[in-house]
Amino acid sequence: MEETSQKAKSLNKWITVVSVAVPLVVVVLFAYKIPNAKPLSFLPPIYAGTNGLTAILLVMALVAIKKGKRRVHQRLINTCIVLSVLFLVMYVAYHMTSESTIYGGEGPMKYVYYFILLTHIVLSISVIPLVLITYSKAYLGDFVMHRLWAKFTFPIWLYVAITGVLVYIMISPYYPY
Repeated sequence: MEETSQKAKSLNKWITVVSVAVPLVVVVLFAYKIPNAKPLSFLPPIYAGTNGLTAILLVMALVAIKKGKRRVHQRLINTCIVLSVLFLVMYVAYHMTSESTIYGGEGPMKYVYYFILLTHIVLSISVIPLVLITYSKAYLGDFVMHRLWAKFTFPIWLYVAITGVLVYIMISPYYPY
């Protein structure tokens, strides 16, 4: 029991560090432009696709666990985490080599776009600790707490994945290439 408590404390420290460091590093790297770099203009549809695939796999993971297929669930969630990390790397790489694209729509759709974008950004920051805490509960074998955390984490992570695709679809006509 003591060993599990120590592991939990250690994991909680790492979760805190990662949850603070990742958004800060993204902001710093987002603001930095690599001089004379060729724009990685092929990345937005790819990283939007990783968001779409993440959304599909999250739903599949939910179905798997509801059917009692714990190993399938675990593999799907692990894949979702890897896809989320890949998204982040591609997103930062794109923005380090390209200027940000401004949404060009008008009227009510402009407000819809910015609402989706703002909620996507805010929730994408909050989903980092949620995913890590939820994952750590399963890792430690505390499935009661894992399920409790998952009830909050799943819909937020799914929303972030889906809105990532929507943001791409809405802004794609305004990309300069």
